[in-house]
Amino acid sequence: MFPQILFPTDGSQGASNALDHLLDIATAHDSTVHILNVANTTKDSVVRVQGDVVDVLERDGERIVRDAADRAQERGVAVVTEVRQGEPYSTIVDYANSRDIDLVVMPTHGRRGLERFLLGSTTERVVRRADVPVLTIRPTDDSVTYPYRNVLVPTDGSDCARDALEVGTDIANADGATLHLLSAIETTSLGVDVRSDIQATMIEDTATDILEDASAFATDAGVGSVTEAVEYGPSIPRAIRSYIEDHDVDLVAVGTHGRTGLERYLLGSVTEHLVRTSPIPVLTVRSAASGQ
Repeated sequence: MFPQILFPTDGSQGASNALDHLLDIATAHDSTVHILNVANTTKDSVVRVQGDVVDVLERDGERIVRDAADRAQERGVAVVTEVRQGEPYSTIVDYANSRDIDLVVMPTHGRRGLERFLLGSTTERVVRRADVPVLTIRPTDDSVTYPYRNVLVPTDGSDCARDALEVGTDIANADGATLHLLSAIETTSLGVDVRSDIQATMIEDTATDILEDASAFATDAGVGSVTEAVEYGPSIPRAIRSYIEDHDVDLVAVGTHGRTGLERYLLGSVTEHLVRTSPIPVLTVRSAASGQ
């Protein structure tokens, strides 16, 4: 499913937890894992000193990727290791493009020495710019499981949601998981008595049509178990999280750009919020049509 997986790591505990989950995936699918450490040479303090400091960063990076590689090899996973200098997010994206990477796995944040993978910085930028799916995992979450049994795809019928649906469908097929299709509707923007409002009825009818189309796509693709649901909530992220908690979802796949009517899955809004707060791994899929 993901033959080549990229794991950028700073050696933090958050990265360690993400690596455990990644190795479960790689073991199940015979993937090669690329372990990358980026010595951040773009900081003023590093640029001024150069020489010795850069050498220290690279030596630390070599140790970090070696430790991660040892853990992967203990699981029988094929590995490729590399330490590079540069801006972390752009170096990660460039590596993914140059090595035909199928999936990038990162913690939502983590820190070790001068290396940082902090949402709002490196992880967020990789999610925004990577041409391949990015799986983000909260570093405090040591309860993530694999194989996935329940995969959730929130959808608004946009191109970006369709891209996420395609990836979510592939994962559900590979793992024999139930695919949950969800349309989340924000009640606060529709008035107090939303369920009796004509606008709400129209929106729900549209959401139902979108879900039926998505379900037909997944069924045609061979997914054996597909469910459809419309969820109301004070915000779209809260509606999605409520569904996750109520249905024991293991993974949520969401597009990074897309807008239809009052539904939104935009980085900087719903997707970013999910990456920050989701109790389970989030797989972000950037729409090929976004051109960003």
